Amino acid sequence: MGLIVGNRGFFPDHLAKSGREEMIRALQSAGMDVVALTPEESKYGAVETREESRRCAELFKKNRDRIDGIIVTLPNFGEERAIADTLRLADLRVPVLIQATPDDPKKMTIAFRRDSFCGKMSACNNLRQYGIPYSITTLHTEAPDSPEFTKDLQWFAAVCRVVNGFRNLRVGAIGARPAAFNTVRYSEKILEANGISIETLDLSEVLGRIDRMKDTDDLAQGKLASIKKYVDSKDVPATALMKMAKLGAVIDQWMAATEVSISAVQCWTSLEENFGVVPCTVMSMMSEQLLSSACEVDIAGVLGMHALQLASGTPSALLDWNNNYGTDPNKAVCFHCANLPKHFFRSFKMDFQEIIAGTVGKENTYGTVVGLIKPEKMSFARFSTDDTAGKMRGYVGEGRFTDDPLNTFGGAGVVEIPKMQRLLHYICENGFEHHVAANLSSVAPALHEAATRYLGWETYWHERPDGAS
Repeated sequence: MGLIVGNRGFFPDHLAKSGREEMIRALQSAGMDVVALTPEESKYGAVETREESRRCAELFKKNRDRIDGIIVTLPNFGEERAIADTLRLADLRVPVLIQATPDDPKKMTIAFRRDSFCGKMSACNNLRQYGIPYSITTLHTEAPDSPEFTKDLQWFAAVCRVVNGFRNLRVGAIGARPAAFNTVRYSEKILEANGISIETLDLSEVLGRIDRMKDTDDLAQGKLASIKKYVDSKDVPATALMKMAKLGAVIDQWMAATEVSISAVQCWTSLEENFGVVPCTVMSMMSEQLLSSACEVDIAGVLGMHALQLASGTPSALLDWNNNYGTDPNKAVCFHCANLPKHFFRSFKMDFQEIIAGTVGKENTYGTVVGLIKPEKMSFARFSTDDTAGKMRGYVGEGRFTDDPLNTFGGAGVVEIPKMQRLLHYICENGFEHHVAANLSSVAPALHEAATRYLGWETYWHERPDGAS
């Protein structure tokens, strides 16, 4: 984190000295490196004058590649213009968090009165004038060593990971969109305008590279060993396992060569008909390794997976909003057939794809990773390109996977979401897709902040705690 310490000479400036030290301790306790002016570089290591602003901005620019976000701490009122000038001159375009330290009612004399409560409004007003987006803490004033600020710092770090994780992102589109899936259409140009590039790979190229790879190739054998270690595959034919290994090896090579971080893969039903396996295990392994991978070339779907994974640091899955669960209006069955990362499952094994098997034969559909999703909290997200409006939009929210009984195939779980019927109405009324990204965490607040404030994406937050939309 870059650190800007506000100071204003009309107020007790010794508070800038102690406030800087307190904030550095708080950031370091959270495991964060700190880039800040030293007391030798400015008075108390704070910014108050134009020269100090310029000096701090130069420091930040030299450390551009290290800085994920900036904390503005106000141990007293702070020089509002100096703070805004520092951010403008540095031009890092990373998230900014404004923190103000509370006054002690017992120390309200001229020697100790902070007035940070008031100064925070002036700092925010100036950033608004400068066109610099910023975030604020849950409480208007929070001490650096308070549990409230500790929690806000964790939230802000997640915001930073999401925002920076979408900067210059490269996404792999492996295969063509299946003809039957109009729902996963998207605009490459809108994504490009948002700094997200799509790298395409035709399935014919994948199959050609597989055909030229020998079974004894080190990459194929290495991937085969990884698959057997990853999931119970004892009931799967050896020929199918080798096909999966080669498919995985080719995708791994291509992603590394093209600097692609996440992917969406064509499945239904070209790979089954023309190659003889489903890609689910290969995709499950990628998602487990935090290289999110989505079905049916759902590029927008994998963006939701990626956002959730960046915020939580744990694997994401792409699911269908698939079935009602009895008559409970707040419960539904989330399902895929399945390529979920093993992180999601109570227990799991490799099997065949029961739906497609009826068309192309069981022997051509091995490779699914199936099981029940474990009962745990969850966050969900969907982002899409609104092609006619020329913008990004989405929705986020939270719920939980339950331990309700479910006798079905594939990868599935019962999800419970407060006021789910309202969410389902929102999805249908606004024409969102049937796919949704899920993550076993509670990170919807961080996703909403990152999407709306910094990425500029119109995003609905279902059941937002403060009641706002």
